[in-house]
Amino acid sequence: MSNPAPEPDFLTSEERALAASFLDLGHVILPVERPDLLARMRALIAAAAAAHLGLPAPSDDGGFLDTIHQRVDGGGLNGLRLAVIEAVGRESWFRPAYYALARQALGHLVGNEMAMQRRLGLSVQLPGDASSLLPVHADVWDGDSAYEVVAWLPLVDCFATKSMYILPLDKDRAVQARLADFAQGSAEDLYRAVEGDARFLDVPFGSILLFTQTAMHGNRINLEPSTRWSMNCRFKSLLSPYADKRLGEFFEPITIRPATRMGMDYRLPGGFDG
Repeated sequence: MSNPAPEPDFLTSEERALAASFLDLGHVILPVERPDLLARMRALIAAAAAAHLGLPAPSDDGGFLDTIHQRVDGGGLNGLRLAVIEAVGRESWFRPAYYALARQALGHLVGNEMAMQRRLGLSVQLPGDASSLLPVHADVWDGDSAYEVVAWLPLVDCFATKSMYILPLDKDRAVQARLADFAQGSAEDLYRAVEGDARFLDVPFGSILLFTQTAMHGNRINLEPSTRWSMNCRFKSLLSPYADKRLGEFFEPITIRPATRMGMDYRLPGGFDG
């Protein structure tokens, strides 16, 4: 007797596995879906950084970015970062390329009708530099929606203190439940309380980190001998609730499906009030 066909399900096995990992850990680290686009994006950033410093475009983009601290110090860092962000903003292909790096995974985790952060974030953290620190926090504490997923993209290999840390969800929820206990303290006091549970993530170049910003996270002084370069962008389901960062201001619709567009445009005719 042949085996019966498996029962149909609304989700594929791939979707269920990815969802289970995300719900368990609060994050997933995946290979980018378009390595070709990632290489093009990094080449643009390296060339923009070199141009700002009066240098020719590098032949080794990753090596150049990793050792940028040999060419710029903390005093020139913000000017460099702003110049690179400006160069990225001039390229209309860059944001669609960023989305394409994790398009399928974001569809599984967030949905197929999506809003994307309008301006991409860029972090450059020199070795030993304390000027680019992000204290322990959860973005929802500061006006972000709980329905967002952050796509965090390393442009070089990021590991240990050259990376970011995040709290495991079970530890995070336990601390957030008693966050009022830290009301009179500082962010550093809070970090010291969770330091033993904070996990620095190993996210090599060619991978992308997707995480919930409802979990506490941040970074510390980069104690590694090379410079961290990473980008970040928030995605959310288009029709899910917004907080202070609104659609059309902070977010832009990127994948509105026809039925939704038609529904948003439709207006009932008058004369039906009885």
